[in-house]
Amino acid sequence: MVHVLYIDDDEGLARLLKRVLAAEDIALSHAVNSRDGLALLRANTYDAIALDHNLISETGLDLIPEILAIEDAPPIIYVTGSEDARVAVSALKAGAVDYVWKDVDGHYRELLAQSVKQAMVQRRHQRESEEQRRAIEAAKERAELLLAEVNHRVANSLALIASLASFQASAVSDEAAKTALAEMKARIIAIAGIHRRLYTSTDVRFVDLDAYLNNLGEELVAVLGNDGQSAIKVFADENIRLPTDRAISLAVIVTELVTNAFKYAYPVDQAGDIRVFLRRVNGSRLSLVVEDDGIGWDGSDKPKGTGLGTRIITAMARGLEGTFHYETGNRGTRATLDFAL
Repeated sequence: MVHVLYIDDDEGLARLLKRVLAAEDIALSHAVNSRDGLALLRANTYDAIALDHNLISETGLDLIPEILAIEDAPPIIYVTGSEDARVAVSALKAGAVDYVWKDVDGHYRELLAQSVKQAMVQRRHQRESEEQRRAIEAAKERAELLLAEVNHRVANSLALIASLASFQASAVSDEAAKTALAEMKARIIAIAGIHRRLYTSTDVRFVDLDAYLNNLGEELVAVLGNDGQSAIKVFADENIRLPTDRAISLAVIVTELVTNAFKYAYPVDQAGDIRVFLRRVNGSRLSLVVEDDGIGWDGSDKPKGTGLGTRIITAMARGLEGTFHYETGNRGTRATLDFAL
């Protein structure tokens, strides 16, 4: 049985309407004024409200806002005998879902029954859509919490691996092995920093590069050491964010370039800065520059060491679909990566 509240000051019409709607399995409750109608609405549950335009001391248009202010108010079907279309339009604008013209022959009663049924169908669809939306939001929140936990655990696991690399470095006497382990630790820390940043982020899909690169610079100084000989200075535009996988590629490139600068840029007895720049270019591209004021290298000679860092940089730049090169004619070394945001 469908339950409808009818607010109308004409009790005779209400009785006729009640009989007609009963044949359609619609139970009608009647209120002769707005005060009684609101009291019934607050005390009972209705599937719809049929609201007459002309009430004793007001119009139904005056009552619509009060009805809609009630939590989970049922849909309103406006009933009017006025031939002025503006009345119906005003009712729909105020929040009614439909209207019925009260004709003198009484056909509006059957039309009202159909309007009630249609309003219930719309109401059910709205509620189903709202339930689906809430379910999707709840699933999204659960997924984000799980992903944050995964990032937290990955960061912890990578930190453990970095510590193991340190232990291994302290256990070997070969300097080349010590250097390789230190470089591997730097790479691990760079990736761990991404996951740590994601763990504390409100959006796990992206990494804020300004904050991340500044933190990465501090961590690389701690890992690579050199007794304060070199300092890393980061200059990054604000509000640059990259998806996680692209941020990891960029982090690895920065780590390799900074590590090379630590190893080769300055003689043992000379101090100097290593500068990292990340700038927007034309709004849709980014430019990464890592430079120093050391002895200089333009990429034309054979790389010092094993060349692994160069191969890693090339692979990561290819993954970013960027162009990487060493600039010539500069004091020291200046490496530039240009890629799409």
